[in-house]
Amino acid sequence: MTSRPRRRSALKSRPQIRVFAEERSDHVPPATAGKTALDFIKKRGIKIVDFKFIDLPGMWQHTSVPANQVDEGTFTAGIGFDGSSIRGFQEIQESDMVLLPDPKSVRLDTFCNIPTASFVCSVFDPREQAAYSRDPRNLAVRAQEYLRKTGIADTAYFGPELEFYIFDHISFDIAPYQMGFAIDSEEGHWNSGDTETPNAGYALRPKEGYFPVQPSDKHMDIRSEMVLGLQEWGVDVEMHHHEVGTAGQTEIDMRYDTLLQMCDSVMIYKYITRNVARRHGKTVTFMPKPLFGDNGSGMHVHQSLWKAGKNLFYSTAGYAELSQLALYYIGGLLTHIDSLMAFCAPTTNSYKRLVPHYEAPVNVAFSKGNRSAAVRVPIFFTGAKFAKAKRIEFRPPDPSANPYLAFSAMLMAGLDGIKRKIDPTKAGFGPIDKNIYDLPEREARKIKSVPGSLDASLTALEDDHGYLLEGGVFSRDLIETWIGYKRTKELQEVRIRPHPYEFYLYHDL
Repeated sequence: MTSRPRRRSALKSRPQIRVFAEERSDHVPPATAGKTALDFIKKRGIKIVDFKFIDLPGMWQHTSVPANQVDEGTFTAGIGFDGSSIRGFQEIQESDMVLLPDPKSVRLDTFCNIPTASFVCSVFDPREQAAYSRDPRNLAVRAQEYLRKTGIADTAYFGPELEFYIFDHISFDIAPYQMGFAIDSEEGHWNSGDTETPNAGYALRPKEGYFPVQPSDKHMDIRSEMVLGLQEWGVDVEMHHHEVGTAGQTEIDMRYDTLLQMCDSVMIYKYITRNVARRHGKTVTFMPKPLFGDNGSGMHVHQSLWKAGKNLFYSTAGYAELSQLALYYIGGLLTHIDSLMAFCAPTTNSYKRLVPHYEAPVNVAFSKGNRSAAVRVPIFFTGAKFAKAKRIEFRPPDPSANPYLAFSAMLMAGLDGIKRKIDPTKAGFGPIDKNIYDLPEREARKIKSVPGSLDASLTALEDDHGYLLEGGVFSRDLIETWIGYKRTKELQEVRIRPHPYEFYLYHDL
């Protein structure tokens, strides 16, 4: 591998003022039906219409058409495409699929030089004459519908905290005779000794990147530009800041929203942050662990259930002001945590983050205000006047997850806990209101850890997925396809390749 390039021109959750506070209405979208979407296209002088949809692993794909080819029938008949060319979708002999744009999702794509309207789409299966069962967005719709049918609640709110790195350079080589990667960042501590370019000496030490001001924080303006871009696309933002990791680790917190809308917002979030970084000659990665020896990037997911405008997770009498229903929800998450990890930490790289002492939530326990537990109950604000802010935070997920699958799986696990009345204390999950990493070894051994590999998580999903099948939300076909894809396209491909560190360990044996 070529040597690291010279310098050109980091996050785990800490106390943050994030309130699921006042009752809110959904965003008023720029269009609410096919006709008003067409009005948007006409009034904005749109020349190209872009249709975005998500593949099974979790990446946006798109196709574009001239605006004069879009009419009201586009929103009912859809746009045809080859499903066999999309990861995790169809075989070549059954490849005709249809995109159905959501007219409420129309936005001006601010990253196109040609006036372009962007729509988020779901996938329709013309053979079954139904919503495509492997489309992750359709699955999230089914999860919301199932929640309402249970009668337990009518709305699930999700508030993910996505963390990511902004780098100046990433290169990687996977040739059979040469493998490796190189990362560079103007914030990287490894550049503190640079004498070949001007060096002001403001280098962040590893794991000390939380909340520094400029000039140590070199990405303030880029983050602000990302925030303004998100707002232009209708995504509410609460705050942004530098995170714990050196070399540009970042967090931008979106305001909580309903399950489907938040999944769409996560994809918009990734699209905007990547494209803003590109404008500045930089690159964004949502890899859970891009740097050895520094913090990984997580996606802690705040969640709560509501009914008729009331937060069902709040109680004046319960532990950490949680209702019994909320505790059952926690019981479901922790009971099914091993199989959940197959969707919430779905890459081989995920498990390089999930190791002790890097603020990684590997301990299968719950607690109030404790970031060493898998489930944390935020206690920034307490008392009846903050009843609407009460929620739980599930900390193991990371931003490599497909949000439609991960959020839906979390909801299904929580609902299973409620239906089966799984009390997390009786199940042995705590609460543990002290730093688990500081416990004596004998005491710490009693606390279960999350799976240590993607392989183990996939095996857990094979053994424990009945709760996901309830209400037809997940299908056996989707689960089997997910497991097969991950094992053959990712696990096996990583397993058969020599690792650079193996040469360090073994080449001279």
